[in-house]
Amino acid sequence: MRKIGSIFLLILLLAITAGCGEKQTTNAEGEDKSGEVKKVIVGTGTQFPNICYIDENGKLTGYDVEVIRAIDKLLPEYEFDFKTMEFSNLLLSLETKKIDMIAHNMAQNEERKKKFLFNDETYNYSPLYITVNENTDDVESLDDLHGRKIIVGATSNAAVFLEKYNNEHSNKINIVYAGQGSDDAATQLKNGRVDATLATPFAVDFSNKAVDAEQKVVGDIIINSKVYFLFNKAESELKEQVDEALKQLKGNGTLANLSKKWLGDDYSVESN
Repeated sequence: MRKIGSIFLLILLLAITAGCGEKQTTNAEGEDKSGEVKKVIVGTGTQFPNICYIDENGKLTGYDVEVIRAIDKLLPEYEFDFKTMEFSNLLLSLETKKIDMIAHNMAQNEERKKKFLFNDETYNYSPLYITVNENTDDVESLDDLHGRKIIVGATSNAAVFLEKYNNEHSNKINIVYAGQGSDDAATQLKNGRVDATLATPFAVDFSNKAVDAEQKVVGDIIINSKVYFLFNKAESELKEQVDEALKQLKGNGTLANLSKKWLGDDYSVESN
C-alpha cells in the first residue's frame, strides 16, 4: 500500500509540473482554450486628461486605459500590460517593436497607415474645438487665428491637420509645439504665450477643474476624428481579436458607460 501511495503521489506531482506555464482560458466566444497566454505591451501616456493619465492616487487610468482593461477581461488568451512614455515616443516605439500596440486617442492619417495597422472598430470619437483663454472673446474660427499662435502636440492629429491647413493658407497660423511643465499647452495658454489650442470639451473641463486652466471651447467642431488602437503590422491576429472584443463592449453597453464616466458623454458614437 505504501508503494502504491508513493507511485500515486509521484504521478500527481508530474501532472502538476507538466501543467506549469499553461493557463486554462476561454476565448471571446466562451470556448475552453488551453495554452500559453501571450503578453501584449500597450504603449500609452500619462498627460492626456481623462484619456490616459495618473490620478490623485498615483494610478494609471482614463478612458483608453479602462477600455483596454475591459478588453483584457474578454480575451484571456492575452495579457495586456501598459508601458507609459511621452506621446512623441509612441510611434517610434511601435515601429521598433518595443511595444505591440498604442492606446492614446489615435486617429488615422496617411503617414501612420503606411507604417502601422489600425483596427477596424472605432472605440471613440474625438471632437476637437478651438480652445482659448476664458477671457478671449474675438476667436470663433481658424480665420480668427491668422497671425496668432496655436499650440498642439508634435505628431498629433491636430498638428497634422494644422500643418496641412498652413500649406493651403500660406502659413497664416503660427504653430507652436507643446513641451512639458511650463511649456505645456495649458500653462502657455493661461499665461498668454499662445492664443489657442485644439482640444476636446472633456479635456477642457478636466483641466479647468484640476488646475484652474481658465479655458473654454469656441465655434464649431474643427476635427471629429474616429479614434482607433494602433498596432504593429505583424499583429493582425491581435487586431482582429481586439475588434471582436470592442463589438461586444459596444453591444453590452460597457463602452458607452465608460465614455460617460470618463468623458462626460457617450463619445463612442459620433457627435452631431
